[in-house]
Amino acid sequence: MKSTLAAGLTHTRRWEIDKGRTIDFMGEEGRVYATPELVRDIEMTCRDFLLEHLDAGEDSVGTRVELDHMAPTLLGMWVEITITIAELKGRAVTFEIAARDNLDPIGKGRHNRFVVDVEQTKGRLKAKAEKVKAAS
Repeated sequence: MKSTLAAGLTHTRRWEIDKGRTIDFMGEEGRVYATPELVRDIEMTCRDFLLEHLDAGEDSVGTRVELDHMAPTLLGMWVEITITIAELKGRAVTFEIAARDNLDPIGKGRHNRFVVDVEQTKGRLKAKAEKVKAAS
């Protein structure tokens, strides 16, 4: 990790709510931003921001999401996700999250990520895959 990564840093990213980010189980008139898509957009906002402050060969993985999805966002609207690093403990990063659409605050919460060495992680995943194969 670079020394530029510090508590208090903040970043905002805007997402357009297209059809793929909406629920479909209430019909076309009921299409709104799906909570799992909000979670994905939060994770991607945090990950992409962290990448700017990580060294070559590093990335991050999500370890926890705590989210209140408070209001619907319609198809075609936009959402801004603002993230702030609340805490940095070694390779563990905790973000405070605020999300809003064109009209309303729509979400708030926390998201934890852990900075990993990509090659070491691939090695651990390969070892686990071998254990699964051996157990089958």
